[in-house]
Order: sequence, then structure tokens, then C-alpha cells
Amino acid sequence: MTRLRRREFASLAGAGLIGALAGQPDTALASAAAAPPQPGGWNNWSGLEHCDPLRILAPTDEGQLVDALKTAQGPIRFVGAGHSFTALVPTPTTLVMTDGLSGVVRHDAAARTAVVRGGTRIAILAPELDSRGLALPNQPDISVQSMAGSFATGTHGTGARLQALHAQIRSLRLVTADGRVLTASREQSADLFHAARVSLGALGAITEVELQVQPRFHLRRRVWTQRTEDLLAAAPRLAREHRHFELFVLPHTGYGAGITHDEVPDGPPQRGESDDEDTLNDLRRLRDTLGRFPSMRRWLAGKFIGEREEVSVDVSWRLLSNSRATRFNESEYHVPAEHGVACLTEVLAAMEKHREAYFPIEFRFVAADDAWLSPFHGRDSCSIAVHAATGEDHAYLVKEMGPIFRRHGGRPHWGKLHDMGSAELAAAYPRWNDFHAVRRALDPQGRLLNPYLRRLFGETANA
Repeated sequence: MTRLRRREFASLAGAGLIGALAGQPDTALASAAAAPPQPGGWNNWSGLEHCDPLRILAPTDEGQLVDALKTAQGPIRFVGAGHSFTALVPTPTTLVMTDGLSGVVRHDAAARTAVVRGGTRIAILAPELDSRGLALPNQPDISVQSMAGSFATGTHGTGARLQALHAQIRSLRLVTADGRVLTASREQSADLFHAARVSLGALGAITEVELQVQPRFHLRRRVWTQRTEDLLAAAPRLAREHRHFELFVLPHTGYGAGITHDEVPDGPPQRGESDDEDTLNDLRRLRDTLGRFPSMRRWLAGKFIGEREEVSVDVSWRLLSNSRATRFNESEYHVPAEHGVACLTEVLAAMEKHREAYFPIEFRFVAADDAWLSPFHGRDSCSIAVHAATGEDHAYLVKEMGPIFRRHGGRPHWGKLHDMGSAELAAAYPRWNDFHAVRRALDPQGRLLNPYLRRLFGETANA
């Protein structure tokens, strides 16, 4: 996103104007601190989830995983990057690290396919494919996730005609809780295929997938700032006109940032000066100094954001994904595309009732697919994500934003915070019961269900 003019902002603050208006920052609005380190065990990325399992397994090939699962004590859970905010991973007994199951096994440039191990991180896979003249058709905005973890939670990028990552799977290999190795595709074991592509890790470990990829391509990225109401009004049109379109609404500023990516011929890289972390730090500083003066906060933000744009050109994977230094907790829902702008408008109004809010609200477009537990099952969608810095209150993201999302038919991102239960989820997912029939057949004793999944699935005791 485009930065505020840091020198002007700093000089204004240094002159004492902001300090005179705001006084000392309210303790409730103090700058976010990193989550305190947890002793031993495992932490997720934000520090919200933690466990101290009896055993941590780190297989380096499928055979080791098969042998380990045959005798492992449940609950058995799998972890890639730990970038989910929900309690999908924590277990008191057996945790399986999948980083050792990484790499590109083979590729076929003519068929535009690549066979990839499940533990491969997106940040590793993208340049590996690039070196072979290939690319993922789409990527999420964060690249640290493992492929299997991304599939399990329905991770996605943006693009009204582009599907989530799991929709690129042509076939897969799955190791079940009792060590069986199963293969599935649309033609072979179709029910398993539709269930396993988004499974929350409740069917087993995906050790290998054949992906549909495409030839290496370049993108032109345009980033611009605009008044929020104008940007929201233009959003449906922009989504239709561009390969990728997303926007970020900046609470308490009256502005948002739009981002488009369009395919262009190969050429020399051109990079703008955008820095998401600088923008985030500026927004937090504005919140900390003027949080108690909302009209002044909005006026000053508008003065230094204004309307501007930056353009970058590079190979696709260098522009579509990035890393995040500032840690946060997040809730995200996916609503029918026709409800997207209306839902976002309500969410923004609710977020601006909280003076502590400063993280941009993310808004993306995702095309429909047919995986049974895909949040995009059977419908084109808009994804809306709200955040709070690690160490700051985030309960309102679930308790206050969740009802808005659900009024608009929202389905939660499986890796992001929400409070929907099994009855609500069964009503939201047409193939919910079909998924659980497959799950119970593969794992009748529930060895892959930790307490969180038992609550989520409505399973109160072992089968």
C-alpha cells in the first residue's frame, strides 16, 4: 500500500501539534507488542495458540510418516507454517511437522502440471516453478504457508475469475490416521478427492499433489489510494476488468487502497516504493496519538494520504505474495459476491466504532469451486478480513463482526477466528454431512480430532 508522507507526518508530530492535541497516548491505545514467547512446545505465528505435545514427529518421507502414524497416540495433528489463528493444530499428544515432506517431485511443461510434496512452502515452490518456466495461476498474499496447510484451510488469493489454491489439485496422495496411503482424483475415489482438498487436516496428511500450473508470466501491479466511497462503488467493475483486484479500507481515514494486477509481456522489473510495514506503522502512530480525537485523526489522515498511485512490474510470484513482520490476529469470512460491497460497508462502520482499530480491512474476490468444505463451494465470493495487532484486544473481531458476516451469508475462513458451531456450519455447507461420512469412514476412532475439531464438528465422544 502507498505510504503516508513520513517526513511530513514526523515533522508535524515533532513540532508538538499532535502532542498538544492528544497528550500522552491512552494505555488502551498503546503500540502493539509482540506476543510473549511461550516456553517450549509449539506456538502458532501470532502466539495465540500453543501446545506441549508428548511427541513431535518430523518425517522426511512418506514411508516414515506411514510407520509413525500406525502407532501414534491420538489426537494426532499436522502442522506446516502454523499461520492459522484457530486451534486446528494444538494437541496434548502427537504433533507431526511436515517441513521434511518438501520439494517438487517432477513437472511436465507440456501438460502444465507439477507434482509437489505437501510440506512445501509457497515461498519455496514459487521460485522453484519459475526456474522450470512455470507458475502457480494464483497465490495468497502471504507466502510462508505450506501447500497442504493452504489446501486444508481453503487459502486463496484474489481474482474474480481465479479459484483458491485447492482448486488447482488434479490428484493427491493422503496418509490416513492408521497409516494407509490413498490416492484420489476426479476419476478415482471422487468422494475422497472432493473431501480431502479442504479437510482441516481431519482426514490425514496430504503428502503429495499433482497441480495444474501455467507458463511463467509477468504482472503489472498498480496501487493507488482513493476516497473509500468511490473505491467501493468501483470495486465490482474493477474486479471484472482486471486479472486480480483487491482493496484495503483504512479505518478512521476516509480512504482506501486499490490494487490491480494484469498480465504483461516479459520485460525488465519495475518496482514502486510501497512498503506495507511503513504504512501500518504510520496508521498505528496516528491511532496512538489521535485515537481520542476521531475527527482530527480523520482530517490528518486525509491530508497526508491523498490520492496517488505506484506501479510495479515483475514476474508473478514476486508481486502476488509477501511476508508480514507485524504480527496480528485475524477473522475472515467469505460472502456471496453480490453481497460483498454491502457487507464491507457494514463491517467498516462497525470497526470505526472502535477507536483502537487501525489495521486495513482486506477485501478480495474469489471464484467458485466444488470442494465440499471450500468456503467458495458453489458460489463466487468476496472475502473480507479484519485484524487486530498481537497483544491487543481482538474479541470484537469475532463477537461484533461475525454477526454482520453471517447476515450476509458468510462462511468463515477455516484458519481465521470465528465462533460458528456445527449446526450453523451444516446449514452453510451443502456437502457437510457427506464430508463427515468420509471422515468417519477413514478415522472411525477420531484419532485426528483435537478438542477444537470435536467442538467444531459436533463430535462429543469417540465413535
